[in-house]
Order: sequence, then C-alpha cells, then structure tokens
Amino acid sequence: MRQTLLTLVDSPRFINFITAVIALNAVVLGLETSDTAMAAAGPLILALDYACLAIFVIELSLKLIAMGPRFFRSGWNIFDFVIVGISLVPAGQGFTALRALRILRVLRVISVAPSLRRVVEGFIRAVPGMGSVFLLMGLIFYIGAVIATKLFAESFPDWFGTLGLSAYTLFQIMTLESWSMGIVRPVMEVYPWAWAFFVPFIVITTFAVVNLLVGLIVNSMQDAHHEEDVANTDAYRDDVLARLESLDAKIEALARTQNGPPR
Repeated sequence: MRQTLLTLVDSPRFINFITAVIALNAVVLGLETSDTAMAAAGPLILALDYACLAIFVIELSLKLIAMGPRFFRSGWNIFDFVIVGISLVPAGQGFTALRALRILRVLRVISVAPSLRRVVEGFIRAVPGMGSVFLLMGLIFYIGAVIATKLFAESFPDWFGTLGLSAYTLFQIMTLESWSMGIVRPVMEVYPWAWAFFVPFIVITTFAVVNLLVGLIVNSMQDAHHEEDVANTDAYRDDVLARLESLDAKIEALARTQNGPPR
C-alpha cells in the first residue's frame, strides 16, 4: 500500500494537479484582499480557499503514510509541512499575523517545480560564500559611514548626522536611487571635492561587491545543475546495467532450456 501511495504522489499527473491547486490558491488569496471581490463572491472565495487547504492536507497525509519517518528527512517536505501548518492556525485573537502568512502557501510551488528547487538550492549553496562578501560589505559601509559622518555631518545632519544615518544614506547611494541629483550634487555644492569619496564608494560597492554576490550565486547554481546531471547520468547508467544483467540472465536461462539437462 505504501508503495502504491508513493507512486501516486510522485506521479507527474499528481504533481501537476498540486501545482494547479497552488496557482488557484494564489489567485484566491489575492482576491481575499479585494473588498469588491469579497462583497460580490465572498463565500465562494472562502470555500475555494478551504478546499485548497483541504487538498494540501490530504496530500501531506498521503506522503506521511507513504514515506513514514522518511518524510521528515527531506527539507522540502518539512518546508511544505510548516507552510500548511501555519495555514491551519485558527483565526482567533493573537493569530492574525500568522493567518496573514497563508500567502506563503504560494511558495509551495518551489517544492513541486524541479527548476525552482535548483534555483533555491543554488542560492543556499552560495550562502557560506555570501557571508564573507556581506562581511566585506559591512566593513566597507562602516568605514564609509565613519568618513561621511566626519566630513558631511555639519552641513547635512539629516543625511550624515549620525553613524546610522550615514550608513542608510550610503545604502541608498549604493542602490543608485536618486543618488546623484538627490544626495551627491547637493553635497557637492557645499563640498566640491565630495565626488572623490562618493564615486569610489559606488564603484566598489555597486559594481564590484554586488556583482561578486551575483557571481557566487550563478556559480552555485551551475554546480547544482552539474551535480544533478551527474546524478541523472549515474542513475541512467545503473538502470542500463541492471537491464543488461537481467537480459543476460534470461539469455543464459533460455540457453540452458534449449540445450536440455546435462547427461
């Protein structure tokens, strides 16, 4: 029975069905935020939401029965279990924020779509290297914030009056959001040489460190793709070898049958 259930939940049709339910649930949860939609078809929208949740619960129950304790050895299964569990939290007082997290059900599409899983796995692989880059970024921001506070706090206290304000302003500059006309040019009207500080800061943070982060993530995704390809190749090779061994055994059995028993 367990093997039958496992075959069912791993079948492409079942996975496609769950994916369609996730997409429908995403639309339904979006409609719940519309007063117009709720006024026109509120009971139907809520019924669809509960139906989708019931399907998710049934799916997880089938997986738990089919896999047993092995269910919790997969990080993706635990992810689905937590997401659905949050959706089952009652809507009473004190749980409003958790109920708002029902939209996280949409993230379940990651666990059922192999291509999205590879993206997330590649991102997770890049986390250790990203930690070093974030540390480097933090050092650069700290040094830049100290320098900016010392240089520009007197004339621009709203932007550089404290270390925290300077760090936030530098973060805005790094994102290139209104950095020139909004911040740097007004500062240069008082300190004409200020470009010598801001331009190197942008080059280092925006064009060097941020691209380093992107490169780490891309490399991690490529490694994940390569490992998956190797695993698929090994699985295909093992399957071919098993088929060849089975065929060889059948040929030997057939040969013995044709030759008859030894005299």
